[in-house]
Amino acid sequence: MSLRERVLATMKSRDIEGNFELYVTRTPGYLWALFFRWLHVHPIAVTLMSIVIGAASAIFFAYDDLRYNIIGMLLLVWANWYDCADGQLARMTGQKTLIGRVLDGFGGEFWFICIYIGIAVRLYPVWGIWIFLIILWAGFYCHSRQCGIADYYRNVHLWVTLGQEGSELDTSAEQQQRMESLQWNGKEWFEKFYLFFYTRYIRTQERQTPEFQGLRPLLETLPVGDPVRQQFRQESLPLMPLCNILTFDTRVAVLFLSMFIGHPWIYFVFEMTVLEVLRFYTIHRHEAICHKLHQRLRAV
Repeated sequence: MSLRERVLATMKSRDIEGNFELYVTRTPGYLWALFFRWLHVHPIAVTLMSIVIGAASAIFFAYDDLRYNIIGMLLLVWANWYDCADGQLARMTGQKTLIGRVLDGFGGEFWFICIYIGIAVRLYPVWGIWIFLIILWAGFYCHSRQCGIADYYRNVHLWVTLGQEGSELDTSAEQQQRMESLQWNGKEWFEKFYLFFYTRYIRTQERQTPEFQGLRPLLETLPVGDPVRQQFRQESLPLMPLCNILTFDTRVAVLFLSMFIGHPWIYFVFEMTVLEVLRFYTIHRHEAICHKLHQRLRAV
């Protein structure tokens, strides 16, 4: 097998990954995964290294000096490669764990929290307290909802195309029930703690997607490969590049550009305007698809 074919074999689906992700992100991540497998490094250790490196990049974004900023950029790219490598390594070795999934989801969010704080420290002498209010809105509202809905739609696409085994699409009701069945004592406390927050995360996604919530029970009765599922896949496919824009690569490109021109506040404006408009547009398009298919299935 060629290197490209081996990288593709470690990816969930080509549908949700563009050429940029394949060559710039996934391929370096795969090479790191091979290296860590050779060293017998556990995927959780790779995740922890990714968190540390990504958080450390924030220190260099706090300086009004492009030389330091470039170091921060390189560290963030490095952290993202490790973030890809941990999942690829887990799939290659079969070392999938709950704590690994928790840390993997936590890592990217923690990077940006640290980066926002670093930039706020840099801009505080000029912007004062207002910069902290801006990052609270940009980070804890805009960023979290943008990444959350993009992640949800990617999992919906995988669920429709590959079934439950090929996705991580859960429901808040099922996770709530699972959480309530666990005890706070003994070995179950960590999973219960995780599910407490995970349930609320899913509920936020579900509240933004009422048309899909109505369609989902009907799709569950159809096997993978059914013409309706295939139609959903075809209409959902053009939205996957938009979901990728809402996650990491595009936002980081704008962050880096704002650093190069010496105005990091541009990144926050981009996040609060362009990416927010894109989030609403993506939801509108996806909900329209769901409404149309729902009407079709109800008419049968």
